[in-house]
Amino acid sequence: MSVELNHTIVHSRDNRESAEFLANILGLEVGAEWGPFIPVDTSNGVTLDFATIPAESITMQHYAFLISEEEFDAAFGRIKQAGITYYADPHGKQPGEINHHDGGRGLYFHDPAGHGMEIITRPYGSQEQG
Repeated sequence: MSVELNHTIVHSRDNRESAEFLANILGLEVGAEWGPFIPVDTSNGVTLDFATIPAESITMQHYAFLISEEEFDAAFGRIKQAGITYYADPHGKQPGEINHHDGGRGLYFHDPAGHGMEIITRPYGSQEQG
């Protein structure tokens, strides 16, 4: 049997707001509500199930999404259009910049619950060493 990540629960102050926020940025669809969850499916079959919990119970997590160059252009455009602060680094020391790790492009931003979101066009460690 192969092991694959199937789904994870993402805590949020408002499950619909957070699901719609991420789906909009990434150009994905929000699924039908299932119990306390609002799902967002990714193309590799992993579902992010957004659940509403009290804000004081949310522990910030990090979610990184590998996307194509074209998807990056579209997502970056939506981030800028929405006026979302983005950073080239995970610590927020390079606001308004993107990075070019491994020959690709990447950036970090926060969702409505404060989770650290990242979009990258190349997996870390993928650039050939010469």
